[in-house]
Amino acid sequence: MRITPSGRQDLTSQEDSSSTRPGWLWNTPRHVAIIMDGNGRWARKRHLPRIVGHRAGASSVRTIVTAARKWEIPYLTLYAFSWENWSRPRQEVDGLMNLLEEYIDKEIRTMVDRDIRFSVVGDRSRLPASVRKKIAWAEGETIGKDRMVLTLALSYSGREEIVRAARNMAQDVQKGLLSPEKISESVFSRYLETSVLPPPDLLIRTSGEVRISNFFLWQLAYTEMYFTPTLWPDFGEESFRQAIEDFQERRRRFGKADEDIEGLPG
Repeated sequence: MRITPSGRQDLTSQEDSSSTRPGWLWNTPRHVAIIMDGNGRWARKRHLPRIVGHRAGASSVRTIVTAARKWEIPYLTLYAFSWENWSRPRQEVDGLMNLLEEYIDKEIRTMVDRDIRFSVVGDRSRLPASVRKKIAWAEGETIGKDRMVLTLALSYSGREEIVRAARNMAQDVQKGLLSPEKISESVFSRYLETSVLPPPDLLIRTSGEVRISNFFLWQLAYTEMYFTPTLWPDFGEESFRQAIEDFQERRRRFGKADEDIEGLPG
């Protein structure tokens, strides 16, 4: 049994049916964003190099993407490399960039076969040329795929995205293409790099840290947040399922009182 965005049952195989709980049949988030944290600590606990933790984290990415596609979550965004991560040791950064290229090479055919579109948000100008080329190739290979959008936030800063949007909007005002009186939240949102994505319904952060670390500052206004002490390499399908089920039990108010929300008791 798979989960459709509308909550309908989709019977596929006995294996899927036996592993899916009744709670899966309703209120599935349309867009899940994940701050993947804890690779370094996972490696340190095992007295291993940090890059080994990152490789283990890449395995978790594969698991979670597979689960999201199986449950038909239309949008999955993974915070893979922040603007601030450039300050890490050069050896670690180089290792992460190499790992990213390896991941794309290994997973591109799976993404195509499963109808997954691959995209990247963030400042690509700081990425190595080989990584930029690999990203462009993967985006081209998956263009038109529409069962799920997998977005990696790379060299990404929520503040920088807002600054760029404000700068571009100011330029349009200066050119006479936009009237200041017409500026609104919806207009501003269209200037964001992430304008093609719906706001996340659920944000998951692993490793026990309770902060958003400059991620999707504009987009998270009404997002439900789920923090787990599980380190990212240990975050598997069952952990993901628990986060989704926690989301299903919540009442999303969007600033309203309970009595003003249709279907909820006062």
